[in-house]
Amino acid sequence: MTSMLTQTASLLSRQEYLEQERSTEFRSEYHAGQIFAMAGASRNHNRIVTNISSSLNVQLKPRLCNNYANDMRVGIQGGKRYVYPDIVVTCGREEFEDESQDTLLNPVVIIEVLSATTEAYDRGAKFLYYQTIPSLQEYVLVSQEKRCFEIYRKQADGSWLYRALQSPPIELELQSIVCLLTAAEVYAKVEEENA
Repeated sequence: MTSMLTQTASLLSRQEYLEQERSTEFRSEYHAGQIFAMAGASRNHNRIVTNISSSLNVQLKPRLCNNYANDMRVGIQGGKRYVYPDIVVTCGREEFEDESQDTLLNPVVIIEVLSATTEAYDRGAKFLYYQTIPSLQEYVLVSQEKRCFEIYRKQADGSWLYRALQSPPIELELQSIVCLLTAAEVYAKVEEENA
């Protein structure tokens, strides 16, 4: 995801945030009244997101599943937080905050492409927020710096099992949506010195 740049000085209600967010062309995340503006992403980041989204779109096409890249807001903790994952996948009936259908509440898979400015947030606080989403089954981190996938899978007891995949051939099976991502397709056309 893009990096957090600035924080607004005053606190906003969630309704004020949603109204503001729906009327501007720039995205920001909401954390308990605080607004954080989002910055742009690198070429490699965008290429990786496009590659993953394209692959998932093909695999999910015959099923009642959808994937969204970059601009689908996810509501967390009953409106206490709103974030923009790089990729969100749903299966079955989608649940939204309201009739605008721009704030998803029940993702099954969330994928974040790591960057220097967001890696600590994606691994730390953001993952803790994601763990509070009852529907979430798998959380994936994709490196820009090397060919590596990391996945956290929710277990029956609510704990999360971690696995890193970095030895060729790298193939990531997303069990909750029965999809497969390979390093060859995810890193296609990504600059070699960064992949």
